[in-house]
Amino acid sequence: MSKGIKIATIGGGSSYTPELVEGFIKRYDELPVRELWLVDIEAGKEKLEIVGDLAKRMIKKAGLPIEVYLTLDRKEALKDADFVTTQFRVGLLKARAKDERIPLSHGVLGQETNGPGGLFKGLRTIPIILNIVKDMKELCPEAWLINFTNPAGMVTEAVLRYSDHKKIVGLCNVPIGIEMGVAKLLDVDHSRIRIDFAGLNHMVYGLDVYLDGVSVKEKVIELLSNPENSSFVKNIEGQGWEPEFIRALNALTCPYHLYYYKSDEMLEKEMKNFKEGTTRAEVVKKLEDELFELYKDPNLSIKPPQLEERGGAYYSDAAVRLISSIYNDKRDIQPVNTINNGAIASIPYGSAVEVSCVITKEGPKPIINGDLPVAVTGLVQQIKSFERVAAEAAVTGNYDTALLAMTINPLVPSDKVGKQILDEMMEAHKEHLPQFFETVEV
Repeated sequence: MSKGIKIATIGGGSSYTPELVEGFIKRYDELPVRELWLVDIEAGKEKLEIVGDLAKRMIKKAGLPIEVYLTLDRKEALKDADFVTTQFRVGLLKARAKDERIPLSHGVLGQETNGPGGLFKGLRTIPIILNIVKDMKELCPEAWLINFTNPAGMVTEAVLRYSDHKKIVGLCNVPIGIEMGVAKLLDVDHSRIRIDFAGLNHMVYGLDVYLDGVSVKEKVIELLSNPENSSFVKNIEGQGWEPEFIRALNALTCPYHLYYYKSDEMLEKEMKNFKEGTTRAEVVKKLEDELFELYKDPNLSIKPPQLEERGGAYYSDAAVRLISSIYNDKRDIQPVNTINNGAIASIPYGSAVEVSCVITKEGPKPIINGDLPVAVTGLVQQIKSFERVAAEAAVTGNYDTALLAMTINPLVPSDKVGKQILDEMMEAHKEHLPQFFETVEV
């Protein structure tokens, strides 16, 4: 690596890319990136060029010798890469809008990574990620894949189960967002906080909280039982928890738990937005349009603060911190999606989990938790079953398996409703689900 590090970012035209570039600039001293390849598809070419130009201006302003390359040729970008990051959306925001609106039209929660929406995002994404991994095996077999593409847990599960590429780490900005939120609650610097995370992506719990190495869990739980302090992530607004519930649970929740513990309230809120034509996809589309207008400004050479409204706050901190810790064998502790290897007793050994890990040059080493609290074990296992069956459906293109995944998700009320939603979404996303529609010619 004497020539420096080569990073390939699939989905380089994403509005999140300036976050990533800012992270590489901030950590250049410890992570000497020489080449950053931003890759996208034809449909994302214009955005790739806008974001790429902003990335070049940011790096020029920082006075760093990082070369930025823009390409629609994934293989060119992957060749000899040291790290590959993925942050793409199959079907773009149009597909997300369908994921939200179709379930809601049947009175079922429509959400990007949970319920039917999460299933279909997985069905569209997993075949693509497995193709990327196949290319990596040929072009950069030693590279680490850092996946930020949702549903991150299901995607990590699929790569671990259906490929022989084990150098994958799934990443989410929810845990770091929770850490930042706790630091703010306690009015201390983020570096002084550590949380023992365990669970699954978007289904993770904070089992203990430390300030300067001393547990302050009871104090934090008490603060969180105040409804005003309940949610830390900007893209999910919910009602506060019942104080008695959060005290009895005795663990930190993540914002996505609202969909499971407050299903009725969240559905009611989503239905209202649906009827007004303002589901999250529409909100994000408006935010993205505004961001890309800002990005076009030739005088802009920093990440604009408006990007935090997009829901991607701290992504670069999490992503670049992780890459640096692998590269430098830092052995610090970070929450990531990786193979369980016994970290959570009630989850299969080979499954993907989201847990605090020691990050080494050989990858994440999960911290053994024993088991989750009895009150949360069942829900976590149910979601893991859903992820596994959904990944199988994505790989096999088997309709019955897809219906099974849909029906066992706790946000879907019955097999009948599940089948109605499945059929409508299959048709709506047909162009991105070839595995379900290709027929074998006799």
